[in-house]
Amino acid sequence: MSYLVLLGLLISFVAALAGWFGNKNFGDKDRKLGLLGLIPTHLQWVIGVILYFVSPKGIEWATEGFMKVSEQRLFVLEHPLTMIIAVVLITVGYARAKRQIGAGNKGFKSIAIFYGIGLILILSRIPWNAWLGN
Repeated sequence: MSYLVLLGLLISFVAALAGWFGNKNFGDKDRKLGLLGLIPTHLQWVIGVILYFVSPKGIEWATEGFMKVSEQRLFVLEHPLTMIIAVVLITVGYARAKRQIGAGNKGFKSIAIFYGIGLILILSRIPWNAWLGN
């Protein structure tokens, strides 16, 4: 699912950049393309919240002194907090763009900026050691 989130965000982001710099008019088709980034992100966030409370790395590590161990701090605090911020930014970007249908390229600009920041935040806090099997 995580790969779908990254792929959907990347597709939406690149399409928004192309529309924004191509001076295209933001339409309903473009709004639906923005959903490729929004829907998997929200779904992954729900799955992540469930896993946070079910996983031993979520609750068990949230003990006194977890801030001293970088891996525990990443899983308990940094990753969840950054992902919440990223999901909020992506949601705001889509909501703003949705209201810009037919208003020039402002919808593209909104998606490009907010999805881009969200994508950077997500990439910055992915536990790469767990992903790459190190």
